[in-house]
Amino acid sequence: MKRKIVFLVLPHVHLMDLAGPDQVFNEAIGFNVPIEILYCTVAQQVSTSAHMPIGTLSHFSSLQLSAKDMLIVPGAEVSYLLSDDFRNNHELHQWIRQCKRNDVLICSICSGAFALAQSGVLNGLRCTTHWKRTKELQELYPSIKVEENILFTEDDGVYTSAGVAAGIDLALYILEKISDSYTSHKVARELVVYTRRSGNEQQYNELYSFRNHIHAGIHNVQDWLNENLHKKTTIRDLAAIAHMSERNFTRTFKKETSVTVNKYITTLRIQRIQQLLNNPDVSNKEIARLCGLKSERQLARLIAANK
Repeated sequence: MKRKIVFLVLPHVHLMDLAGPDQVFNEAIGFNVPIEILYCTVAQQVSTSAHMPIGTLSHFSSLQLSAKDMLIVPGAEVSYLLSDDFRNNHELHQWIRQCKRNDVLICSICSGAFALAQSGVLNGLRCTTHWKRTKELQELYPSIKVEENILFTEDDGVYTSAGVAAGIDLALYILEKISDSYTSHKVARELVVYTRRSGNEQQYNELYSFRNHIHAGIHNVQDWLNENLHKKTTIRDLAAIAHMSERNFTRTFKKETSVTVNKYITTLRIQRIQQLLNNPDVSNKEIARLCGLKSERQLARLIAANK
C-alpha cells in the first residue's frame, strides 16, 4: 500500500515552501518509492503569497489519513495564520489533531509551524520556524519549545523546519527515514542540492560528506560501488566507469571527495557491515561476501579496527 503524502495548501502559501518538498517526493516516486502525493486546502480559491492562483483542490475534510501517512503544512503569510479567519477554523484544527491521534506524521515548513501551534499538536514539543519568527512563535504559544539556529526538528512524530530551503533538507531527511539513505541521496542529486543534516537529529553519516560534489563521473563510480560492493574491482575498472585515465581518476576522486578511493571503499564497507550485523539471519561469512571481503577473519579485523 502506498503511503500518502498530503500537502495542506493554505491561502497565501509561500510557493517555495510548497514546491521544494513537493519536488523531493515527486522525484522519489521516480525511484519507485511507494508514495502518492495529494493536495488539500480550506478554501474554494487559493493563491500563493505572490498572487499566483492555484487550481481547484480538495477540501481537507474529504481526506482520510492513516498511520504513517504524512501531513505537510507549507508556510504561508503569517498575517493570515494569525487572522481570526484562520484561528477560528476549529474544524481544520480538530482535523489536524485527529491526524496526530491517528499516528499520521505531521510536518510544517517555515511559518507552517504557526498553523501546527494553533491546532495544539506542538504543545510540549520541540519545534522551529524561520529565524525572523522564532521569538514571535514562542511568545504566542508558550507551551511549545521553539529552538533557534537549527535546520529542522523532530519530536514525537512531528517535524518542523526553518525557512524556505530548509524544507528541502527536511524532506530529504524524511525520505531517508521512509525509504533509505541511497534513495535520498539520488533525489538530492536530481535536484542538484547538497544532502545536509541537522546535527541534533541523527548521528553524522560520513559518506554524505564524500558525495557533496557535482562531478558526474565520480558520482557514477560511487553509485557503482554502492551497488557492487561484493565484486572485486580495480582502479582500472573504476577509471573506465568514470571515463578517465587511471591517474586522472585517482586525482579527481581525491579532489572531489577529499578522500582516496581506497578510503572511500573502506568507509562504504564499514557502514554496510554495520547495517548487515543488525540482521540476525545473515551470517558473518555472508556479510564478508556481500562486502567484498575474502574471509570472516578479514571481516573481524575490519570491525576491530573501527570500534
